[in-house]
Amino acid sequence: MEGGGRVSWVKYGPVVSALVVLLALWFRSPQNEVLDDRLDTVLSSLLRAERKVGISDVERPRVAVGFGGCVDLIVDGVSLLNKIDLTPTDQPLHHNYLENAVQLAQSFAYFFAPGAAAERFMLNDTLFSELVEASRDLPGNRWAIGGNAPVMAGRMATEGCDVLLGGSFSPDFTDVLSEHITVAGNIVEEPDIHLILEYPSGASWGHLTSRRANRYIIHSDDHNPYLDSMEEFTEKLEDFKPDLLVVGGLQMMDNFPFQMGERDTLLSRLSDLLSTSSPKLGVHFEMASFVEESIMEDLLHYVIPRADSLGMNEQELPNLLSLLKGSTITVLSDPNPRVATVLDQMREVYRILNQRYKNSSEETNSGEGKPLTRLHVHTLAFQAMIVTRGSQWKNTMSATAKASLTANRHVCGSNDIDPSKARLIMDDSFSVSRREGSQRIPLQESRPVSCWDEDDYEICVAPVLVCTEVYQTAGGGDNISAAGLVLQI
Repeated sequence: MEGGGRVSWVKYGPVVSALVVLLALWFRSPQNEVLDDRLDTVLSSLLRAERKVGISDVERPRVAVGFGGCVDLIVDGVSLLNKIDLTPTDQPLHHNYLENAVQLAQSFAYFFAPGAAAERFMLNDTLFSELVEASRDLPGNRWAIGGNAPVMAGRMATEGCDVLLGGSFSPDFTDVLSEHITVAGNIVEEPDIHLILEYPSGASWGHLTSRRANRYIIHSDDHNPYLDSMEEFTEKLEDFKPDLLVVGGLQMMDNFPFQMGERDTLLSRLSDLLSTSSPKLGVHFEMASFVEESIMEDLLHYVIPRADSLGMNEQELPNLLSLLKGSTITVLSDPNPRVATVLDQMREVYRILNQRYKNSSEETNSGEGKPLTRLHVHTLAFQAMIVTRGSQWKNTMSATAKASLTANRHVCGSNDIDPSKARLIMDDSFSVSRREGSQRIPLQESRPVSCWDEDDYEICVAPVLVCTEVYQTAGGGDNISAAGLVLQI
């Protein structure tokens, strides 16, 4: 009987499928048809822009990426908090670090409602262990390679690069890395676990509803803040001869209980590494969720002046700008900013950092540090890049398109982009600045990446086909930044 059922389906299945498609087309509204056609055109145009530049299989680009890494335990955030009976709070509140369950509830709520990404260090080891154990039993949980450096390294290897990765990992961890990744660092028995509390757009926790899909990350990491792979990484750099050096993962130092002077010593060693590298070697620093003002000041002293390129999201950009202008850290910013707002902030960051470099060069007469020649900001709705004309960074238009496509690929969990699982939320046209009388640029479906020249740089903006069936948001920025860099080396 069962065999007969299978024969019937094999015989009539294709006919049924065809009828379903025809009915779907018949009942599809003209408005939906226009939107579908628009998405198809934007997608094909972005793919065409991405394909304009290829990666050589004969001479693969060589990229060195540091530091650290972990194992991510990814769970549905609301389900985890419900499982441990954490009562939704009526007082969303920012905390620099977490010491108890009440602070966890307040901090999660603070970022959950606007849908802003956040990462916090948990001082309470017992509570963190309880959260990990509860997460292990949650349906749908997933384990993944985590940490800025391994995630960026993985994306770059996938996109055609040979990578030197600085980090201390367990044998099980290194076994699942790409064959194009060489590890420089110590062997550890057990990797650190980071908890990734994901949530979709429209998720509810108590009276709160999330405005967009995002994640809240908790860790109690006591290895990665020490950058303990830096010595071996430095030793292997010379023989590896990278075309690009990428630094990330420094947010592990944020609010970590170092002994007096420890963090300064570590960042000073990192600064020496960046300073003694070849002047021709491009250096990219990937920002992250920093809330401790003193470490941001340290980064502005030790790291950022020695980077040619910076990558960050819509939360990290105003945070950095606020500090550069002499104000305090901005813990929470608009998670869905307009293009004009982001571009104005990018121009200011570019101007201030390059003015600082110019002033420093004139004062010391030694040219210490580097001018900023590349700035990439990734948001939910769009990608934006500023690249200095005549600098080492090439293919800006294609790189912006690739970054946009990677956003969808990562969040949807598929290399094949399905327009039926995507939408455009960027405006049909955007102002290039918030200044009165600024030019408006329409979004052209057949040429969706808009590029133009200003001052000494080029700006490119590309819409993102925002994934509507989210698989994972964590690691999105690292994948996006890495993919954009690959085409610009």
